[in-house]
Amino acid sequence: MESENQTGVSEFLLLGLSEDPDLQPLLFGLFLSRYLVTVLGNLLIILAVSSDSHLHTPMHFLLSHLSFVDICFTSIIVPKILVNIQTGNKVITDAGCLTQVYFFMVFICMDHLLLTIMAYDRYVAICHPLYYAIIMNPRLCGLMILCSLFISVMNALLHSLMVLHLSFCTDLKIPHFFCELAQILRLACSDTLINDILMYLVTSLLGVGPLSGIIFSYTHIVSSSLRIPSIGGKYKAFPPLGLTCLSFSYSMGPVLEFTLVLQLLSPPGGEQWPQ
Repeated sequence: MESENQTGVSEFLLLGLSEDPDLQPLLFGLFLSRYLVTVLGNLLIILAVSSDSHLHTPMHFLLSHLSFVDICFTSIIVPKILVNIQTGNKVITDAGCLTQVYFFMVFICMDHLLLTIMAYDRYVAICHPLYYAIIMNPRLCGLMILCSLFISVMNALLHSLMVLHLSFCTDLKIPHFFCELAQILRLACSDTLINDILMYLVTSLLGVGPLSGIIFSYTHIVSSSLRIPSIGGKYKAFPPLGLTCLSFSYSMGPVLEFTLVLQLLSPPGGEQWPQ
C-alpha cells in the first residue's frame, strides 16, 4: 500500500524498542537506573562546585555548566522512553516530537561546544600557565558560554523551522526510541534536499570544528606534560584531564548505551517490530 501525502500530522509512532513483554521490565530498569546515575552524578558535581569556594575556577565553572546541560540532554529523551515502556503507548504528538528534536539539538550541540571550551581551558592552563588568569577570566568564560548557547539555539531553530515546511506521508513510524531529525526527514513526502544539505553542512561544521579543537588542545597538553622534567609536575597536569574525562563519560555514556541497546533490540534486516 502506497503512502499518501499528508500536509498536517498530529502524531508519530516511535518503534525503537522491542515490544516483547518479557523485556519491558528489563528495559525500564536499565533506562531508569542509567538516568538516575546520570542526573545524580551531575547534580553532585554542580552542588560541589557551587558550595566549595576553592572550586570557583574557570575549569569547574565550565564543568558545572556541562553537568547542567547533560541533565537537560538526558531529560529530553529518557523520561519519554520510560513513559512509553510503562504505558505501552509509543505515540508522540507532532508538537512533542518537534520539541524533542529542537531541545535535543540544542543540548547536544551545547554539550560538544562546552567540551571544546574545556579542552581550550586545559590547553591554556598547562601550555601557558603564566597567562591563564589573564586569558581565562570570568568575562571570557561567560562570553564563551553565551556564544555556545546562541550557536546551539540558532542551529536547532533553523532545522526546526525547516521541518515545519515539510509535508508528511501517512506512514509516520519512526524506527528509533526518540524523535531524531534524520529519521523525521525520511518520513517526509515533500522534497528534503535543502534539509539534507543543511543538516550535513551544519553537522560537519559543528562536528569537525569542535573535534578538531579538542584534538589540537589535548595533543599540545600531552606533549607539554611529557616535557615536564619532574614526575610530580606531570601528576599535577593529568588530574584535571581525568576530571574532564569523567564529565565526558557522564555526557556521552547514556548516548552510547542507549544506542547499543537499540542496536541489540532492533529486528534484523531493517524490519519493524510486529504491531
